[in-house]
Amino acid sequence: MGTDTGIFVPELSAVQYSTVYNLFSLVIASMIFTALYLLFSRNRVAPRYRNAIVVSAIVCGIAAYHYIRIFDNFQSSYPAGETIADPHLLSNVEFNEGYRYVDWLLTVPLLLIETVAVMALAKSEARRLLWKLVPASALMIALGYPGEITSEVGPRLLWGTLSTIPFIYLLWVLFVELTKSIDRQPVEVQHTIKMLRLALVGLWGVYPIAYLFPVIGGDFFGGSDGFVLRQAGYSIADILAKAAFGLAIYKIARVKSALEDPAYDDDHAVPGPGDGTAARPTPGRDTVAA
Repeated sequence: MGTDTGIFVPELSAVQYSTVYNLFSLVIASMIFTALYLLFSRNRVAPRYRNAIVVSAIVCGIAAYHYIRIFDNFQSSYPAGETIADPHLLSNVEFNEGYRYVDWLLTVPLLLIETVAVMALAKSEARRLLWKLVPASALMIALGYPGEITSEVGPRLLWGTLSTIPFIYLLWVLFVELTKSIDRQPVEVQHTIKMLRLALVGLWGVYPIAYLFPVIGGDFFGGSDGFVLRQAGYSIADILAKAAFGLAIYKIARVKSALEDPAYDDDHAVPGPGDGTAARPTPGRDTVAA
């Protein structure tokens, strides 16, 4: 297994190891605390949007679990040397990228589900979109996995190309069919939803770029530097596509809730009686902030 594959990197320097170690730690913290925040905040949105918030929290929870597994696997694959400055040599425990694909197989369809859920479309329309988005996203991930774990360029390119087909279909659904539904959303959230759609597709673009590093090869992309850059790309993209995306979904739900019911508008309401999860409009200030 040569270093030119970029898959089985024989060693990492102390700096490279600590970089990946700290990135994994950052992702775990981001996912766990975003999930907790979303769960604790779900009653601050109208009931019809709470499923979107709960799904967002589940996405972050699933990602946190898998990053804990990746973190443990990374430590086992590259154990510490005798001194702090010694390189971390690859052990007999393979660094398993499969954890990422199991995570993506679960979370990518859920990201699309939470996007449709926060739009609160008619049931028939939401069902029609999800029947197109969810299977295509799962197929995209499933087809990419065989290429991720191979050390041969040919099969990697073949599976990468096959994975691109459902990705192109997803783009068509998101930017053609979903646009019709976005145009019927309140004007206060239309721009945010459109930006979320662009961000989601843009972040998905990080994954195929990192996927191609072993194909590019060379001393950088095919060696330990490429390994570190690939893990950094995956990790940062996951934070933005899951934790940050979930917070944006929460923002949309808050705005739409306030537009539909002033009780959910913090600027024009005071806490109501009971458990504090709802609010009453303040007399004389019944307009909704944009």
